[in-house]
Amino acid sequence: MLTASQKTCRLLAAASLIALIVLCIAWEWVLAPLQPGGTLLVLKVVPLFFPLAGVLRANNYTLQWASMLILLYFAEGVVRAMTDSGLSAMLGGVEILLSTIFFASALACLRPLKKEAKKRRKEQTAKAVE
Repeated sequence: MLTASQKTCRLLAAASLIALIVLCIAWEWVLAPLQPGGTLLVLKVVPLFFPLAGVLRANNYTLQWASMLILLYFAEGVVRAMTDSGLSAMLGGVEILLSTIFFASALACLRPLKKEAKKRRKEQTAKAVE
C-alpha cells in the first residue's frame, strides 16, 4: 500500500515530466523558437517520451534512469537561462524548475526502495556470517 507521500511524489514526477514535454514543444514551435516558424530543435523532446509510460506507472527502474536523463534538460535550461535573453531565458528558468521537481520527486519515490534493499542486504550478510 502506498503512503500519501509516495502518491504525492509519483504524481509530482509524472506531472513535471508532462509539463516539461509541453514546455519544450511550445518553446521551440511557438513561444521562442530560434527561427520564426519553429526549428528542428523541437526534436529535443523525443527522449522525454521514452520514460513517460514507465513514470506514469511509477516503475522504479524507469524512475531511476529517467532521473539521470532529466539532468540533460536541467543543463540545457541553465545554459539557455544564462545565454538567451527575454522570453527564452525565462523559459530556461522554467525548464530548470520542472527538471528539478522531477529529479527530486523521482529520488523521493525511490528512497523507500533503496532503504528496503539496504536492509535486506544487511540481513543476508548477517545470515551468511552465522
